[in-house]
Amino acid sequence: MLIPYSALSQLPSDTVDNLIREYLLRQVEDGSFDAMSDDALTAAITKCRQSLAKGELVVEYSEDDESVAIRRCEDVVYTDPNDE
Repeated sequence: MLIPYSALSQLPSDTVDNLIREYLLRQVEDGSFDAMSDDALTAAITKCRQSLAKGELVVEYSEDDESVAIRRCEDVVYTDPNDE
């Protein structure tokens, strides 16, 4: 299930930032974000927020494992509930 961007604005900013940080860290397998400056991380978080607002990134809730993750829009598999 996709969580609308408008719903994210109702969450505390720190919660959204932590979700974005988790997404960014998953994108860098070698862990280079650990060595990045705070300014670079802040810039990356801002860019992700903009991508979420534009719909390039989406927040997906997995009912199977009760988790939330940010994904690129093209990576989300849409299923038709009528197919079940």
